[in-house]
Amino acid sequence: MLSDIDIAQAATLEPIVAVAGKLGLSADDLHAYGQYMAKLTQATVNRLHAQPAKAKLILVTAINPTPAGEGKTTTTVGLTDALNQAGYHALACLREPSLGPVFGMKGGATGGGYAQVVPMENINLHFTGDFHAISAANNLLAALIDNHIYHGNALGFDQVTWRRCMDMNDRALRRITLESTVHTGFDITVASEVMAIFCLATDLADLTRRLGRVQVGSNQQGTPILASDLQAEGAMTALLKDAFQPNLVQTLEGSPALLHGGPFANIAHGCNSLVATKTALRLADYVVTEAGFGADLGAEKFMDIKCRQSGLRPDVAVIVATVRALKYNGGVEVADLNTENLSALAIGVANLEKHISNLRQHFGLPVLVALNHFTADTAAEVALVQAAVEALGASLHVCWHWAQGGAGALDLAHAVAAQVQQAATPHLLYADDLSLAEKLTTIAQKMYGASGVTYSELAQQQLEHIKDASQGLPVCIAKTQYSLSCDAKLRNVPQHHVLHVRELRLSRGAGFVVAICGDIMTMPGLPKQPASARISVDANGRIVGLS
Repeated sequence: MLSDIDIAQAATLEPIVAVAGKLGLSADDLHAYGQYMAKLTQATVNRLHAQPAKAKLILVTAINPTPAGEGKTTTTVGLTDALNQAGYHALACLREPSLGPVFGMKGGATGGGYAQVVPMENINLHFTGDFHAISAANNLLAALIDNHIYHGNALGFDQVTWRRCMDMNDRALRRITLESTVHTGFDITVASEVMAIFCLATDLADLTRRLGRVQVGSNQQGTPILASDLQAEGAMTALLKDAFQPNLVQTLEGSPALLHGGPFANIAHGCNSLVATKTALRLADYVVTEAGFGADLGAEKFMDIKCRQSGLRPDVAVIVATVRALKYNGGVEVADLNTENLSALAIGVANLEKHISNLRQHFGLPVLVALNHFTADTAAEVALVQAAVEALGASLHVCWHWAQGGAGALDLAHAVAAQVQQAATPHLLYADDLSLAEKLTTIAQKMYGASGVTYSELAQQQLEHIKDASQGLPVCIAKTQYSLSCDAKLRNVPQHHVLHVRELRLSRGAGFVVAICGDIMTMPGLPKQPASARISVDANGRIVGLS
C-alpha cells in the first residue's frame, strides 16, 4: 500500500475553478492560491450568507481514540465522496491542520489513504497562512500590553493574563519570565482565544467586537482591562481579514471541501469556523463536518458552544469507531492492537455504547456508527461490534474508504441520506442560566460518568472571582482525549472518578469559560520520536515522509 503522501502526490487534481463550479461559483468568487487552492472572497461570503441555508448538516464524531487516531477526518472525507458518488450534492467542512501534530505524534490532518483532501503537503504545512495570521494577531496584542506598561501603565495593569502563542509543540515555552519579571507563557495557536474568536465570529464586525472584548488583565481594584482599552481590535482584525475568508480545496475524488480554522478539541472547542459552516450550508445539499477527538470533547463542544452561539443544529451524528480503539479501551496496548482479541473487544465496546447513549440521550441526536475498517480486523471482531451496536437499536456501517475511496463508504452514505430526511429535535446539554459550577457538574456527570467535580485552590478562587462574568456562558473543558475522565490512564468507561479542575480561564471574546482539567497542557510537547524526523525534501523540491 502506498503512503498517504505518495497517493496524494500521484493524484491528478482538478483546477480549483472547476471545483468551485460544482458549487455554483465562478473565478470571480475566488482568490486563488495557485492552481489548486483558493479563498472565497468576502463579497461572495456576504452574498451567500444573505441567502437561506438549504443543506442537511451531518456531524462526524468518534469514540475515545488510540494515540494514533482512528480516522475521523478520513471518514468525513470518505463519506463526502460517497455521497457525491451516490448522486447527492455534498461538501466537506473541516478544520485546518496545526503544525504541532504534523511534526509531533499524530502527523497531518488531511485524512488518509484514498480519502484525503489535497494538496495535502500545502494544507498540512503553511496552507494559506491563516494560522500565521492568528498567531500574529495574538502576539500583537501581547506586544501592545507590554508597550503600554513600558510607557507609563496609564490603565494601571496589576495583573496580565494574556499569553503569547505559536503553532508548534514547544514545552520549553509553557512558562517564561519576561524582562519586566512578568511570569507568563505560550499556548499553541490552536488553543488561543483568538483562534476561538476566529472560529465563532459571524462576520468581520462581530470578529472586531469579540477581539475588543478580550480580557488581557486587571488593575489593582480587580477591574478587567480589555483589548479595546488598548485600541487593539482594529489592528488585530486587519491582520485577520484575509484569513477570515474560508479556504476551498478538493478531495482526491474532486469533491469540494472548505477548510477553515482549527481549534483542538482537547484544549479548545474543536470545530471549524462558523463562517465556513454557514457558507457551506448555502452551497450544497449535504454538509459533512467533524468535531475533534471523541464525542465527549468535540461533539459536546460542537453542540454546547458552536450550536448554542449560532443556532445551528445537526440533522444526524456519525460516530466513527475502530476495532483497534475498542480493543485499546478494553485494555490492549498499542503494540498488540493488530492481534485478534475478542475478550478485550467485548469489554471495550462499552466505550462506543456510552458515546451512542450520550448523543441520543443528552443531545437528542439520531446516531449512525461508521466502523472504519483496518486490514488487521477479523470477521469475528467486526461481527461482535455489529451485534453490540444493533443491540442498542443503532445501525453499524463497515467502511473501507481508506482503501477504496468513496466507493468504500456507499452503505454509510445511503444510510445518512435516509436518516436526515427524518425530523430530528436536537437540544443542548444544559441551560444558559445555570451557574458555572452547575454546568461543570452537569458535563462531568452526564457526559463523562464522573461522580462529581473537584477544584484546585487556584480554580476555587477563580470560580468565585468570575462568578458574575461567567453567568450565561458555556464551558469549554480542556482534558485528555484518551479517556472519558481527566486521567488518560483510565480507559473505556471509568467508574467512581471525579473531574478535577486545575484552572479556569474566562474567554470574554470567545464567549465561554475554559476549565483546564487533570494534567492537560495548552502548549503540548513533542514525543520522543517526533514525526518531523521522517520529513524531508528531495532534489526536485518534493516533500517526502509527511503523513
